[in-house]
Amino acid sequence: MAKTFNIAVMPGDGTGPEVIAEGVKVLNAAASKSGIKLNYNYYDFGGERYLRTGETLPDSAVKELKSHDAIYLGAMGHPDVKPGILEKDILLKLRFEFDQYINLRPVKLYKGVETPIKNKTHEDIDFVVVRENSAGLYTGQGGISKKGSSDEVATQLMIYTRHEVERCIRYAFEYTKKRNKKNCLALAHKTNVLTYVGDLWMRVFEEVGKKDYPGIKRRYENVDATTMWFVETPENYDVLVTSNMFGDIITDLAAVIQGGIGTAPGGNINPEGLSMFEPIGGSAPSHTGKNVINPIAAIAAGQMMLDFLGAKEAADSIENALEKSLASGKIKGMAACKMGMGTTEVGDLIASLL
Repeated sequence: MAKTFNIAVMPGDGTGPEVIAEGVKVLNAAASKSGIKLNYNYYDFGGERYLRTGETLPDSAVKELKSHDAIYLGAMGHPDVKPGILEKDILLKLRFEFDQYINLRPVKLYKGVETPIKNKTHEDIDFVVVRENSAGLYTGQGGISKKGSSDEVATQLMIYTRHEVERCIRYAFEYTKKRNKKNCLALAHKTNVLTYVGDLWMRVFEEVGKKDYPGIKRRYENVDATTMWFVETPENYDVLVTSNMFGDIITDLAAVIQGGIGTAPGGNINPEGLSMFEPIGGSAPSHTGKNVINPIAAIAAGQMMLDFLGAKEAADSIENALEKSLASGKIKGMAACKMGMGTTEVGDLIASLL
């Protein structure tokens, strides 16, 4: 009997539904050839629903989502919705409600894709960023007093417990061990300035590594240096672990060096629970309905989802099809309007190569 997975699909706003449609197309093709079954339940959470009903993500939906094996997300962002509403009340709520404490970002330059870094090829750019995803500055601890006056004070606190730091670092060590490539884990932080939180991260990193992962090489780097070395020597990276805010920043740089944000997937991971997979790019409302947006990141996010669910054969088939399609030369570029074919044609090409 075929293994069945129940997937909650949130196409989202703008071009989100377009890229998710291509992702589902490829997922279905992989599933049919691999003997698994995918059941989809669609949810219209996003800007349009908020403008229509004033609702973001009701508690009843959170309860319903618990019956699924994974969430497949398009993009959130609507030009008529004030920035922060959808991000806080849908995206962050999902991460916090389901304790998706890892943001997993594979950074891979496929053969046939150009990078803006001179003299670097697909052999040089293949690493993973493990970002802590549910604590730190993004929990919103802080406030404003005397608002609007010349004495206004605003605070936003970076709070981490040892438990939150350790579970992220342990995940990163385990991932490095499982990846089994260079067997090197780097910690990026700012211990020379963030002397309390940075010290906690550094101590846990060293203690866990020495005690439980002696076969994994360790190194520390200041996160500002990371931004330089991502560009200068990306080939030196295997897996990098970092805190929430730093990870949010450096993974956008990583997306550029892997060929553009249209190639970059991400996973919001609860290793023991419900996880969510998405292209990391925005909703690109100016391209909506034009069949010009790049769906590769969404397709790669679907591949990550299957891999996480244990459907390795189907996941590997998508990875192979992505590699073949990009090496074929048929897709001319990664930017919207510059692919040499439309959104649906890219999906058709990749599905045909499964």
